[in-house]
Amino acid sequence: TLSQDKPLSQTGLSLSEDSIISGLKEALEIGAAKAIDFTSKLDGYQGNPKIKIPMPEKIQNVADMLGKIGLQKPADDFVLSMNRAAETASPKAKEYLLQAIQKMTFDDAKNILDGGDTAATDYLKEKTFNSIFEGFKPIVSDTVNQVGVTSAYKNMMQQFMAIPFANAQSLDLDNYVTDKAVTGLFLMLGEEEKKIRTDPQARVTDLLKKVFQK
Repeated sequence: TLSQDKPLSQTGLSLSEDSIISGLKEALEIGAAKAIDFTSKLDGYQGNPKIKIPMPEKIQNVADMLGKIGLQKPADDFVLSMNRAAETASPKAKEYLLQAIQKMTFDDAKNILDGGDTAATDYLKEKTFNSIFEGFKPIVSDTVNQVGVTSAYKNMMQQFMAIPFANAQSLDLDNYVTDKAVTGLFLMLGEEEKKIRTDPQARVTDLLKKVFQK
């Protein structure tokens, strides 16, 4: 471990350990706040092709069959409802992200600082995805019911099962929406991290300017 005053030679910066850790955490906290602000807006998921929650692959045949007989709307309503659930639940993920960010060590920060444009996000996703998923899932489950995902799903499946010989796999709605919602959040966090690393205008504090200067 480096001393508090020893420069971090790999980056060419003369920064203390505390500054490096604080800078990485600050970047991720700012990125998380911006990512959640974006995803929690109306159409934050639905209107963004990068993170829009699609029809689950295991029941894609349901949407295909309904579309063929002119009943596309129930499938479209179901997809929209899943994205609305993610948008509604998104702000609740912030506390889980911030808790994970605070656990970052100096060694983690040193490796991340020398890494690629989304190294911190990739690290955070690898280390915390499962815990964030488990913490976030009950919130998504409540939201799924509140915004009508379950009823939209049931309506779609009723339409589908009325078709002779129709057959579909079972689907865990809560797991699917939670997984896609959290994955989308990490993707947007990565984009915010990339901006801070590559765009000086995105470094909105003096500490960020120091840590990420090239």
